[in-house]
Amino acid sequence: MEFIQALWKYTLTAAPFLMFGLFISGLIHVFVSTERIKKSLGGKGIFGVIKASLFGIPLPLCSCAVVPTAVTLKKNGASNSATSSFLISTPESGVDSIAMTYGMMDLPMTIIRPVAAFFSAFVAGVLQIIFNSEDVAPVENEKEAKSTGCCAKKSCDSEEVKESFGSKMNKVFKFSFFELIDDFAFWLTLGIVAGAFIDFIVPPNFFESLSGWSGRLIILGIGIPLYICASATTPIAASLVMKGMSPGTSLLILLVGPATNISNLLVIAQYIGKKGVILNIIAIAGVALGMSFLVDYLYAMFAWPLNFNIHAHAHEGSSWLELALTVSFIILLGKSLVMKELPKLIKMITSKKSSKSSGCCG
Repeated sequence: MEFIQALWKYTLTAAPFLMFGLFISGLIHVFVSTERIKKSLGGKGIFGVIKASLFGIPLPLCSCAVVPTAVTLKKNGASNSATSSFLISTPESGVDSIAMTYGMMDLPMTIIRPVAAFFSAFVAGVLQIIFNSEDVAPVENEKEAKSTGCCAKKSCDSEEVKESFGSKMNKVFKFSFFELIDDFAFWLTLGIVAGAFIDFIVPPNFFESLSGWSGRLIILGIGIPLYICASATTPIAASLVMKGMSPGTSLLILLVGPATNISNLLVIAQYIGKKGVILNIIAIAGVALGMSFLVDYLYAMFAWPLNFNIHAHAHEGSSWLELALTVSFIILLGKSLVMKELPKLIKMITSKKSSKSSGCCG
């Protein structure tokens, strides 16, 4: 019963802010032209790195979804530096995860998270300029590349003009509350359940030992090859801080897990090279580690309280709007798990069974 209460507390704290973040993500997706972003990221040098780092911060793309976008940018002439910066800042941050950070943690962490994402992306871009400067990949199919550009087609422009505001808002809601939730339903559920489980079973101050050098290096070693989306890391990080982990160490979880995983690194290595991937990992790990110590210093120097919103919310009543948004979120998340994740699981189980039976017959 206590675990159910903890799970409800985490869901109730996260859901209203996440729903708001998802809606803003939908607005960005519909009203900000992807083609404009691609063109803006075609620049070289430091200015191109800054633009790519900034553009990536609010975009609602997880580590898996950002790779095809980054590959498209690279094929359309973006430099290694701009591609790397976009590839890092985008999954480390996002409007949805920023809103969730504010809802579950506090204002300093809400500001620090996208700032840290920007600096890790910026440092990666600078390293690419210095050490991996053969940065322009030829477009594989020039005609195809030109035809995919919306500005190259008058029909695209005319469709964009003719499309009504109501139609665009319909796309916003469809993307925000169906497509985007489908993308991270599994990981978000895992994150909320894990956060509630930590809150329920782990004694206070249990994770204090992970706030030194050895603990931070362990988190880096685990987080770099594995993957968990930015929104899903938030309840876990909030729970760990409430159980004794320093806020700086929790920042490592917020940054490293979403930015890297083995499969995506192997894919992107084909476009920026193995050296480029190594430089990206160095930038992510180095900046995350440095920022983690800086964050702990700031919390100590300014005496910021560690009374995160996830803790404070347990002692407050909930408004009807919070309850309505939470129920809506649970319904949408449940729909995604049943309609998207469950068929995947069933397919995986049946394919394993069929492969075993065919192996026996052979």
